[in-house]
Amino acid sequence: MADNKYDYDYDRYDDYDTDGDGSSQKSIRGYRVVIILLAVILAGISALYFNLNRQQQRDYELLKVDRDSIQSNLEGLITEYDSLKFTNDTIAARLVEANQMMEQLKRERRWNYAKIKEYEKEVGTLRSVMRNYLKQIDSLNSLNKKLVAENVSYRKEISTANLRADVAEEKASELENKVRQGAVLRARDITMIALNARDNVVSRVSKAVTLRVDFAISSNELASPGNRKVYLCIKSPDGYLLTSESMPTFDYQGMATGYSASREVDYQNEDVDMSIYYHGSGFTEGQYTIEIYTDGNLIGTGSVSMR
Repeated sequence: MADNKYDYDYDRYDDYDTDGDGSSQKSIRGYRVVIILLAVILAGISALYFNLNRQQQRDYELLKVDRDSIQSNLEGLITEYDSLKFTNDTIAARLVEANQMMEQLKRERRWNYAKIKEYEKEVGTLRSVMRNYLKQIDSLNSLNKKLVAENVSYRKEISTANLRADVAEEKASELENKVRQGAVLRARDITMIALNARDNVVSRVSKAVTLRVDFAISSNELASPGNRKVYLCIKSPDGYLLTSESMPTFDYQGMATGYSASREVDYQNEDVDMSIYYHGSGFTEGQYTIEIYTDGNLIGTGSVSMR
């Protein structure tokens, strides 16, 4: 048994007990101090482990450094304990507990490292997705600017086209008005004479029973050919319209207007000479006003002095 390095020398311990050697007592006290220090260190390590476990999510890099340091200290302590060659059960249990704690720290370090790598991978994926989104946003912004520019251009073109259309419509309206005005018939060479009952011309209007108005309708190629009804209005020197008892009217600019006499004529875009007769009595001398209408238009006016 003396060859086994872990066996105790009982005779040697008996010598310590019988002789009461002071150096043996010092060694035992030294071992007790080491055991106490080891227990304190292990208790501190346990407290440090739980503190680090609570803080590992907050500061991984610091935890990594601390764990490396703890592992190094534990390995150093285990080496020192092995060199002491104690068989004390309490010390052996502490060593096992320290080894288990070190292995747990290693496993948690590997696990946290893997988690951090996974998070880094996810962050990298998110960054890649974000870059793609930024590229799409830039592309959409460029497309939007292009569309805005095209929209402005189209609006300008539409505005120009609308302006041209308005101008063309205005010109067409002007042309239509000119054509309409140009198509209006015109009466010229308006005269009036007094006739007695035998249709003879008299010099005194007071002796007349009929007033004959002579005029000519000018040729107009723009006017539509066909039958037309021509209305004659004669106003006496005192401004009254000479009319019959039935007081006939015609439409002029949306209003019913009285007239003295009327006659139909076949107009074929050539000059037409015509006369219209008004029968009455009690004519007085003075200035008579004559108006001629057809197609709802005033086509001629004249003034004749009668004695």
